[in-house]
Amino acid sequence: MKIIASIIVVLLLLSGGALWFLANGSLNEYIKSQIETVGTQVTEQAVTVKAVDIKLTSGAGSILGINLANPETYSQPNAFSLAEMTLDINLESLTSSPIIIDAIVIKSPEAFVQFTQTGGSNIQDILDAIERNTPKTETTVEAPASDSKEPKVKVSKIILAGTALTLDLSAFGNKEHNATLPDITLNNVGGDAGLPASQLGSEIVKQALSTIWQQAKATQKKKLIDNAKDKLKEKAKKKLTDLFG
Repeated sequence: MKIIASIIVVLLLLSGGALWFLANGSLNEYIKSQIETVGTQVTEQAVTVKAVDIKLTSGAGSILGINLANPETYSQPNAFSLAEMTLDINLESLTSSPIIIDAIVIKSPEAFVQFTQTGGSNIQDILDAIERNTPKTETTVEAPASDSKEPKVKVSKIILAGTALTLDLSAFGNKEHNATLPDITLNNVGGDAGLPASQLGSEIVKQALSTIWQQAKATQKKKLIDNAKDKLKEKAKKKLTDLFG
């Protein structure tokens, strides 16, 4: 979803279409529309973007205010949002394969994770949707190179800087907890050979949300254990009060 913008820039550069969009001043709006359309199709939830600012000549740009809506059964409006994402495209790689995105930095990301009594969550629901709506990697890898007309793209590094996590454990009789996750770094996304441009965005979203989901589950376990310990302490304190109070 979020890499779609850079992929479109690459495709336009290769086809010469970038000059037309640049002349009409509509490149950024086109990219914004594509992120929203493709992201919504893949995740089955509304994806919105505030603004796009791509600088073709320097191979860089920013995408501002991306929101991924929650499935309607959950309480918060968004499952994931970010203030800004910066892109650094390796212009020298445009004539080779795979095309390389040197770095994507996601600034001020926010993730809301709400668990259900059965152990599922809103993030897991979205990951399941992504799995349903994207081709299997094995099929892509096994396909002969001559059959693929799309350029292959890889991302050297993706950084989610200090994700602000809201963890809702009300399904377990607990409450909401807030935490800041350590920086999340994803390396060599797309592999050495890269992935077709149309598939790479989904792979990035899947890896990012999967990492957040794993950290959320670890945080959930710690919070529930701490809560159980607190209850035992309160129970022991009450017994002592009853005996000697």
